[in-house]
Amino acid sequence: MRLEGLTTAVTGGASGLGLAAARRLLKEGGRVTLIDLPESDGERVAADLGVNATFVPADVTDADQFAAALDIADAQGGLRGLVHCAGAGRRMRILDKDGTPGSLEDFEFVIRLNLIGSFNALRLGAERMARLDVVDGERGAIVLTASVAAYEGQIGQINYTASKAGVVGMTLTAARDLASRHIRVCTIAPGIMDTPLLARLRDDVRASLEATVPNPARLGHVDEFAHLAGTILENGYLNGETIRLDGAIRMTPR
Repeated sequence: MRLEGLTTAVTGGASGLGLAAARRLLKEGGRVTLIDLPESDGERVAADLGVNATFVPADVTDADQFAAALDIADAQGGLRGLVHCAGAGRRMRILDKDGTPGSLEDFEFVIRLNLIGSFNALRLGAERMARLDVVDGERGAIVLTASVAAYEGQIGQINYTASKAGVVGMTLTAARDLASRHIRVCTIAPGIMDTPLLARLRDDVRASLEATVPNPARLGHVDEFAHLAGTILENGYLNGETIRLDGAIRMTPR
């Protein structure tokens, strides 16, 4: 698919990886609907991005809100791209230091947001894409976001690891499931990315994180995530694949 003129929705689009993806798509001449929580900075961000950017507040785990947001994106010219970046983590262990079992609420929260939210993106995004005409052999493409924690989750990440491993596990099945509809599905599994959250860390902590990345020995740039997301949308033969974007890092237990 050509990014120029492409109608795309980006979840988590008000900051971090989602904002970088939105900027990339807009730079290439696309139309982008940023979907993020009502309390996010999405309205100001969309205004700064220009006339081809629209902000719609919605919770990706709320079926009705999310469907309504995607309808607004679809009305911009037919939704053919969806980059799903919305997600979060909550640190927890199976047993606390005193032997208390970890919070079931924290586990359910992360699974609901990261995994169920991703399935919501798949089903609702595909529903709208499936209505469109086939152009150059396809109707659209969906890019999900996992994490290297799906493969090497660290201590304290049991909920996050489970959610992201679920996203990786869905990817090939989703691509096969939607193949008859001419809709592609791929996932990006980022390593340690230089998001606004990590920007608040002390310099020595950032340096220690950078030292764990083999090459290049630095944090990943959000623009690198955005570039890969755009490439997946453009390249019609990329399908059913989870791509690690991590500088060859393999996470240690801690």
